[in-house]
Amino acid sequence: MNNTVLIVGSGGQLGSDMVKVFRKEQYAVEEIDFPSIDISDRESVRKAIAKTRPSYIINCAAFTAVDDCETKQETAYAINAKGPENLALTAEETGSLLVHISTDYVFDGTKITPYVETDAPNPLTVYGKSKLEGERLVAQSCSRHQIFRIAWLYGLHGNNFVKAIRNAAVKKISSGEPLKVVNDQFGTPTYTVEVCRQILKCINSGNHGIFHCTSEGWCSWYDFAREILSKSGIDVKVVPCTTEDFPRPAPRPRYSVLENARLKGLGLNIFPEWKVAFENYLDEEKNS
Repeated sequence: MNNTVLIVGSGGQLGSDMVKVFRKEQYAVEEIDFPSIDISDRESVRKAIAKTRPSYIINCAAFTAVDDCETKQETAYAINAKGPENLALTAEETGSLLVHISTDYVFDGTKITPYVETDAPNPLTVYGKSKLEGERLVAQSCSRHQIFRIAWLYGLHGNNFVKAIRNAAVKKISSGEPLKVVNDQFGTPTYTVEVCRQILKCINSGNHGIFHCTSEGWCSWYDFAREILSKSGIDVKVVPCTTEDFPRPAPRPRYSVLENARLKGLGLNIFPEWKVAFENYLDEEKNS
């Protein structure tokens, strides 16, 4: 096998950084995204993979609009479940390692201690259910697979909480109103580049299965918002509120802190604490 990496969903928030990180480490990176590949179509997947015969396929493609998934269930399952299955079946045919990205939303958030890989999933939403089905189909269809569950992702590209909070805060300064942020949902902010580096560390380890893949520590969305605004020099009053103050079509898990138990057990965990990772993000943002 060669050192070719096919990154599916290369134009997205995570995929674009995956391309950068793997290229920097001298991998031969092939980028592909919709419409050049439609992962819900088996033949489209076969054609795309046949061109490169990659050693590694990294699937960053997903339908991540959590609320939209509730009303677009067919699309959610086509992209988040059938798509990963198509990639897995083709990876099995070519002998490639399939790296698949999953989510903390496979859990219901009723636990009060961090979730480990052996905890039973119980998704609350169509998004979480479709992603869990994707995990199952990948494991069933491809002997060489690594599934990484990530959470509270942010990076330089795409839409994320960091950008949303900054934009909302600027508008509140203009209106003189305080910014309300939910303070009863807990998780771990995780920087895209740190996820990419962790996957880079794991792909040649010979280990397969599910890995939790987030920064160390945890906080509420309110805590994270205050850190963002403090480090960004945006002076606005931030007020904590409850989930009920911001009703959404899809319920959010109240507690979705993931513990990187397998990575630590194998001596592979390289994640920093979430505030350190956010400083790394700010440094890259400054230099970009």
